[in-house]
Amino acid sequence: MESVEKTAAAGPAPVIVAIDGPSGTGKSSTSKAVAAQLGLSYLDTGAQYRAITWWMVAGGIDLTDPSAIAAAAGKPEIVSGTDPSAPTITVDGTDVAGPIRTPEVTSKVSAVSAVPEVRTRITELQRSIAAAAELGIVVEGRDIGTTVLPDADLKIFLTASPEARAARRSGELKGADVATTREALIKRDAADSSRKTSPLAKAADAVEVDTTELTLQQVIECVVTLVEEKRAGK
Repeated sequence: MESVEKTAAAGPAPVIVAIDGPSGTGKSSTSKAVAAQLGLSYLDTGAQYRAITWWMVAGGIDLTDPSAIAAAAGKPEIVSGTDPSAPTITVDGTDVAGPIRTPEVTSKVSAVSAVPEVRTRITELQRSIAAAAELGIVVEGRDIGTTVLPDADLKIFLTASPEARAARRSGELKGADVATTREALIKRDAADSSRKTSPLAKAADAVEVDTTELTLQQVIECVVTLVEEKRAGK
């Protein structure tokens, strides 16, 4: 009886949730909300690639030269806070949460993230963060279920129509032109899906959720249900 009580008191087992998908599908908002609701840690892997891109831009690294990017990949110290209510990202102690979202960084992150040495360095960082999450973690990105955490307890792939994604992203960018945003998203998709190292792809065992016609709250509820079912062994 005592052992049963101890098990019950321990709470649900840690769970690692991988949420992948292209930009504008609601990955970040969904992942943060799900992690907060379930008491899990949260990791925005895209912010890490943006952070190393920001550092290289600021340092004057030639981003047209993959060898120059590779040589610099191991130099900056990148630290990600995993509190879903207040995630943070610093580079060499500098808060870069704002600077990494600029158009300049956005336009260059695909080139930097395509370099194998960069992906190896950031992937190792992501795995170490996930392993240290005692209660479990929601990790969002583009290659989490396929490359970073192929043994994740639950893999989810979010999708949405290009039009819906463009409308959402232009809203986030405070009125950016929807047509221009749509073109940029399609270009980013092509770059991420065609890169040789860890391309954007849906894992064979991932649950696909099309968010085109769903509200953010509906997507969150859907993912929470999937996590709870996984924890319950369904």
